[in-house]
Amino acid sequence: MNDSRTETPFVKAGLFSRLSFWWLNPLIKKGKHRNLEDDDIPMLRNSDRASTCYMLFMQQQQQLILWAIVHCYWKEIVVSGLFALLKIIILSSGPLFLSAFIKVAEGKEDFKHEGYVLAGLLFFSKLLESLSQRQWYFRSRITGIRIRSLLSAAIYKKQFKLSSSAKTTNSASEIISYVTVDAYRIGEFSYWFHQIWTLALQVCLGLAILVRAVGLATLAALAVILLTVLVNIPVAKLQTKYQRNLMGVQDKRLKAISEALVNMKILKLYAWEIHFKNVIEKLRNDEYKRLSPMHYQKAFNGFLFWVSPVMVAAATFWACYFLKVPLNPSNVFTFIATLRIVQDPIRLFPDLIGVVIQAKVSFERIEKFLAAPELETDKVRHKGNDEEQLKNSIFIETGNFSWEESLVVKYTLRNINLEVKPGEKVAICGEVGAGKSTLLAAILGEVPNIKGTIQVNGKMAYVSQTAWIQSGSIQENILFGCSLDKKRYQEVLERCSLLKDLEMLPYGDLTEIGERGINLSGGQKQRIQLARALYQDADVYLLDDPFSAVDAHTATSLFNEYVMGALSGKTVLLVTHQVDFLPAVDYVLLMSDGEIQHASPYHTLLASSSVFYDLVNAHKDTAGNEKLTKVDSSQRIGISARDAGKIYGDKETKESAGHQLIRKEERETGNTGWKPCFSAVALSMHSSKSLFSKLLDSLFRAPISFYESTPLGRLLSRVSSDLSTVDLDLGFIFIHVIVVTANFYITLGVLTVITWQVVFVCIPMAFSVIYLQGYYSASAKEFMRINGTTKSMIANHLGESIAGAMTIRAFQNEERFFLRNLELIDKNASPSFYIYSANEWFIQRLETLSVIVLCSSALLMVLLPQGTFSSGFIGMALSYGLSLNMSLVFSTQNQCALANNIISVERLSQYMNILSEAPEVIEGNRPAPSWPAVGRVEFHDLKIRYRVDTPLVLQGITCTFEGGHKIGIVGRTGSGKTTLISALFRIVEPFAGKIVIDDIDISTIGLHDLRTRLGIIPQDPTLFKGTVRYNLDPLSQHSDHEIWEVLDKCQLRDTVQEKKEGLCSLVEQDGGNWSMGQRQLFCLGRALLKRSQILVLDEATASIDNATDSILQRTIRTEFESCTVITVAHRIPTVMDSTMVLAIGDGKIVEYDEPTKLMNEDGSLFGELDFEKHKNATSCITLSPARNQ
Repeated sequence: MNDSRTETPFVKAGLFSRLSFWWLNPLIKKGKHRNLEDDDIPMLRNSDRASTCYMLFMQQQQQLILWAIVHCYWKEIVVSGLFALLKIIILSSGPLFLSAFIKVAEGKEDFKHEGYVLAGLLFFSKLLESLSQRQWYFRSRITGIRIRSLLSAAIYKKQFKLSSSAKTTNSASEIISYVTVDAYRIGEFSYWFHQIWTLALQVCLGLAILVRAVGLATLAALAVILLTVLVNIPVAKLQTKYQRNLMGVQDKRLKAISEALVNMKILKLYAWEIHFKNVIEKLRNDEYKRLSPMHYQKAFNGFLFWVSPVMVAAATFWACYFLKVPLNPSNVFTFIATLRIVQDPIRLFPDLIGVVIQAKVSFERIEKFLAAPELETDKVRHKGNDEEQLKNSIFIETGNFSWEESLVVKYTLRNINLEVKPGEKVAICGEVGAGKSTLLAAILGEVPNIKGTIQVNGKMAYVSQTAWIQSGSIQENILFGCSLDKKRYQEVLERCSLLKDLEMLPYGDLTEIGERGINLSGGQKQRIQLARALYQDADVYLLDDPFSAVDAHTATSLFNEYVMGALSGKTVLLVTHQVDFLPAVDYVLLMSDGEIQHASPYHTLLASSSVFYDLVNAHKDTAGNEKLTKVDSSQRIGISARDAGKIYGDKETKESAGHQLIRKEERETGNTGWKPCFSAVALSMHSSKSLFSKLLDSLFRAPISFYESTPLGRLLSRVSSDLSTVDLDLGFIFIHVIVVTANFYITLGVLTVITWQVVFVCIPMAFSVIYLQGYYSASAKEFMRINGTTKSMIANHLGESIAGAMTIRAFQNEERFFLRNLELIDKNASPSFYIYSANEWFIQRLETLSVIVLCSSALLMVLLPQGTFSSGFIGMALSYGLSLNMSLVFSTQNQCALANNIISVERLSQYMNILSEAPEVIEGNRPAPSWPAVGRVEFHDLKIRYRVDTPLVLQGITCTFEGGHKIGIVGRTGSGKTTLISALFRIVEPFAGKIVIDDIDISTIGLHDLRTRLGIIPQDPTLFKGTVRYNLDPLSQHSDHEIWEVLDKCQLRDTVQEKKEGLCSLVEQDGGNWSMGQRQLFCLGRALLKRSQILVLDEATASIDNATDSILQRTIRTEFESCTVITVAHRIPTVMDSTMVLAIGDGKIVEYDEPTKLMNEDGSLFGELDFEKHKNATSCITLSPARNQ
């Protein structure tokens, strides 16, 4: 792990330093003088690091998980248990001291100066009690951190191995919840583990002392204790059931929130925010219904065990009266002291039950996940450089593959026979849903191989159809774990047409990009993927429709420079709908319905297959492309040093930059005063229901810029672990703080009233406590805050890894990502380690002060003349004083827990007041129900910039789209086409200028009124978990008949009818069980159902084949004949039948006219783009003579 931080001073600390936590003093002192930062926190010692814990755990993997963990840390458990035993024994000796002091007060001492000896022994025993308890708790906490770390690591490792069926039952949000909630709860349980038996032992020892004091009357106390426990057994069973149900509902809510947040831009474009927010709130209400019984049960348990000591006392005194047991100061106050010592552990019992139940449920969930089915990667045989590799790169014989792993298997791919030799270029074509992407997935080992043989020789690289980009710099995404070779890196950037894009970014290739590359265009993301694959220098390249997101010129350049140039000696399988490129490859696979129908060179296939002929003929209008030849590297154009400076970011600039695209996570610093405490009070009174509602409102009203700069993991950690803390713990802990703190001050008050002279000790003690509190609080709060932010980093990385698992596996980068995960786990465990260390440091010093007060009081009783205090007063004072330590510990621990939980309130409140978008509805200015009736769109000097300090993206756009016209928008990648569409929907607001639709300035009406009147088919086709019907009509505004009609027009009717459930057929999260083309067709179906007067197509047909594209274009022309249709396109033929074409370059209008005029105009950008498409067309599509007869 690369980390510049020093190792924890705990490693080199001596015995005294470890026992007294003296080694922590320098860091506590530093925290007092300034706010601590992440780098101030030293690293964990090697034995506490996640890598060590995980390796130890894996050595025991044959055993059940629970026993494997016990086997790993049995020594630590035993040592902490011995400290717990020592603490209980010493604590139980307190009533014996009291009895001895009463004897001394009554003049019955056994030897001279017995009182002084007793006071000295009491002092040392209480110090030893404090030391043993602090070591017990601290060592248990360390064990908990280790267990949490190894489980987090195991969950992360497992998610890379999940089979396709396991992925459907374990969503990304659930897996994140296993780490951020369940693993933490199990880690927390180690702190409570010894409480299970120490509580029982303490009660037994207490009863033994009671037998000595009151004889058979102890049976009454035992009866009450047993009755209390028996009453709680059925309650505990119910609580387990409710906890399990609650976790299930929480998972559903997290799935819904995760899906909504990931696709927030789509929700805003469709104006579906209110609907999705209502769905989440309904799930939250279901969760709250299950939360209420749990709270009532916890309250009942709390009441039962808080009153039980009073009931024990009453029953015992009643039994003494009934049995005529003589009562004197010695046995009465021995009984009271014993009861006071035992009552606090008894009152902990409800919390212990809750923790045990939570840990049990969490353990079951993690155990089930770790036992989930795994990918059978061994069925794909990989070989290195041997004779077999020289013969074949890919070999599949009678391969049958299926995503489903049920008993009745329906093959997704059937009878696949494929032999690809080294260096061959193979194109894969076919209609939407033919199985093209699945074939690549099968080669990667992602689809279960039911029958047949599959063998891949050599190193693989993969470019997915939906671009996967991880948060970090562009350079990190391209290098993907490899070392930087500047010459090779430069060549990769050129081959992937990235130079111009990097020049435009603020810090070149060191610019930080958001999660999923959210602040990059689709074309930029795809080219970064291509660059990542090329830099790996693999043997076999699997490219899944990589050119659909870029314009025709860039696609041609990439094909020539990348596929035919840089990969000239490599084996390439290219899925594509662009038949322009097919003549240049060695042969074409034509797929249909999960089978390879033909595998032949282009011209042979054209002559022999009518299906392929029709596929190519549908593309006849797009015939031609730039010359498809191999490009020699010696012909490449160089790049100047000045340009290189723009592309390669300056690391120093990056580190000092304040304008990166991704913001550092927010956290409060310093002392935030009483405000969070008052928030906690309000929360305990009004519940967390309104808090969540306010948070949800804030998130759904946040602008897209917020999501572009905020990783999803930060948000999910708040709506999972932070909200869970507020739901389950905050209110009860707040009540505990009040009660146990009051109990401590009452105890101290009784002691000082009886022995008032001890006030002279209490005054300096009070000042010392205030001084220590100041030192502790300053550092502890920062530890807690850093713990929260580093926990979000784990969630971010895990979420990204789940989304990119297929790519990571293809590049065999699992180990590198796993090591990064271990690093992040350690980064989160470090502040946890120091939170617990600081707690023990603080409590130990407070306990020492309380011991001084108690022993000063005891010494006063000995020093003052006999008779100053009666034996009754001495008994009362010491019976209270002996529990002073425990009262102080419980008070301080609960205050620390409350402070920790208030950090969760802080973290939630950070996102409750996000700067929101414009109002959804402006009541005084609502458009007519029929608006827009004409569909006329006017742009008046429109200027757009994404942030105040960035350059203009659109630089004064002025033009008019007449109502009913078909408008085509073209331009090279990054010219501003998508930004113009975003401005139309007010996803981004104008810096200057305005947009007018049918005489209404759209900035004067509400966003909901605007977006509901516009239709869009977005660039990234998005489906939501649910059914086919729900995805087409989530608001339930249309009949089944209307939906079937739309499916027919979208060429999806047959596909849906083949499924048993019809319109109720399942759609997985992100539409994972439907092809990319089918997802795009569903988006077209939504537009057909909506029937807006203005329809926008933002690269809507990029991922579908040309035949389907032609059908869809005809459908749109027919169905939206009188509507204004605005089409952003990379394919020039898509806009050839437009009324007008708007060509944009560098954020400015280059030209705006009829396409036929622009075609014939000298120097026209549109004409240039069209010329690039038609140049050298004769070699691309040649109809065979046989077909022309």
